[in-house]
Amino acid sequence: MKLKELGLTTMVAAGLLLVGCANESGEAASESETVDFNISMVTDQNGIDDRSFNQSAWEGMQDWVESNDLSEDNINYYQSGEEFNYIPNLNTAIQDEADIIYAIGFSLEEALLEIAAQNPEQKFGLVDGVIDLDNVVSITFADNEASYLAGVAAASTSKTGKVGFVGGMQAPSILKFQAGYIAGAKSVNPDIQVDVQFAESFSDAGVAQQIASAMFANDVDVIFHAAGNAGNGVNTEARNQLEAGAKEEIWVIGADRDQTAEGDWDGGNFMLTSTLKELGRAIENESNDAMNDNFHGGEHIISNLESGGVGIVEAGLPEDVKTSVLEAKDKIISGEIEVPEVPEN
Repeated sequence: MKLKELGLTTMVAAGLLLVGCANESGEAASESETVDFNISMVTDQNGIDDRSFNQSAWEGMQDWVESNDLSEDNINYYQSGEEFNYIPNLNTAIQDEADIIYAIGFSLEEALLEIAAQNPEQKFGLVDGVIDLDNVVSITFADNEASYLAGVAAASTSKTGKVGFVGGMQAPSILKFQAGYIAGAKSVNPDIQVDVQFAESFSDAGVAQQIASAMFANDVDVIFHAAGNAGNGVNTEARNQLEAGAKEEIWVIGADRDQTAEGDWDGGNFMLTSTLKELGRAIENESNDAMNDNFHGGEHIISNLESGGVGIVEAGLPEDVKTSVLEAKDKIISGEIEVPEVPEN
């Protein structure tokens, strides 16, 4: 597989191509040619309104429609309630004649490998996984780098010296979040305690809420969740604790998209920051390239801090914390800091 590091500069692609030509009298004439290109996505077990991964992908597809002056008829999604829906949904997308089909999440990797091998002429994109086939472009993100910044923010904010991490499942893509977060926190306070637990689900918000409740009871005052829809349980528990007066100051860090609005409660906002994954923009760019006969099949595209493919919400951070975060960001980009992709233990 060819390895390619791609910046996320917006690529211009025509949706309605206006072709000009001169007639015999020398006057300019034009005609409108509509591009017929369709893209689809198959979700993991969370929906497109998960306020996280799938939602970012779907919003990217909607932005692609708007930027290319196309219509909603050019995009589609297929909801996967369970893993056994992956293969039927991929096959349905093929039957519906999508030009490129995106599988959203590492959990679809095995299903996509099977379907892509059976349909070598069909173009696919895999997000958060890698498949070495010429008809699949693999898109991954340096979430460990953004999570390092989240760890810096958490340790710089914590008053108790205890922070938490709630992961969805112990998969390589989630372990990158864990590894970066711990490394970033310990760069600020080598003695900080990091409580790591997994909901073993990306959809069970109840389990994540129970984990958060136990962490807060143990004096953890900042929790970073990388658990998809399950992470909403952490938000719920933080809100409950604050509104009940059980805690005066606790914080949550979201993942994948700006979750500031999810931190609203009667007394303010508990969302310290969020790590960002420019998944929607990556899908826009790949779709534009595929539409213009530049499909990156067989390539592995990595989006990192340097390319702007990952990042962190800076707006709500206290100035001293923001300064520490930005210093760490510069050092990662320059190579002075090398962020691990797997936890030490």
